[in-house]
Amino acid sequence: MKDDKTFNKWFNTFILVGMAVVTVVVTAIRFQGAESGRAMLVISAIGSLMGVLSTVCAANGRILTFLFGFIDVTIYGVMCLIGTRYGNAALHLLYFLPMQFVGYFQWRKRGAQEQKKVQARRLDGKQWLLYGSIFLVGLVAAYFILSALDKTEAAGVVKWLVVMDAFSMMCNIIGQYLLSTAYMDQWIFWIGVNVSTIIMWVLTLRQEPDSSYALIYVVKYSFYLLNSLNGLRIWLNLSRPETP
Repeated sequence: MKDDKTFNKWFNTFILVGMAVVTVVVTAIRFQGAESGRAMLVISAIGSLMGVLSTVCAANGRILTFLFGFIDVTIYGVMCLIGTRYGNAALHLLYFLPMQFVGYFQWRKRGAQEQKKVQARRLDGKQWLLYGSIFLVGLVAAYFILSALDKTEAAGVVKWLVVMDAFSMMCNIIGQYLLSTAYMDQWIFWIGVNVSTIIMWVLTLRQEPDSSYALIYVVKYSFYLLNSLNGLRIWLNLSRPETP
């Protein structure tokens, strides 16, 4: 147990410091090139850092994830609203934001406190069938909706960037619900979010080699992927039945 705590301490430090460096570098680059809206850049950076804290707390089963998540989701949702990205704004403000409150109260019911981890649980076979079906139906629907909105020329029959976008969106929706209701299986979907997002930005980088922001997002979600793998490891232990 002591070795596990030591590993988590250093791993969490690595994730937090790494993501903080990425956020500061991105903000500094954009700050220098921005003639206006610098205050919004700083606010966005603060939101990103809150998002990092939220994900690390979630991986470790700490209820503070919902405090940091509330700040992150609110800032990002408002920024999307200002930037007329109404789909993302609606997703964050109408779904992710209220789910922070749902998660807080659900975790409290399952024993989570500031210094005490949540008592996690696992989906059974019927629940996996239900959520798997919802995921597949939602994925197909999201793909056709996003394809209709996508104005780029597809290289083939399937628009792979749109596939990754739809896949990431559905993993986000189900992952957030399972996070808020303290299911270990959420990490399968968060890993899906991070892998699909990395692929999406790698594909973007191949199409637009000069897109420095795409490389930054590849690095960012690589950190998130490492954190989600650690979260899966921790929650496998948290969701084991207590032995008398």
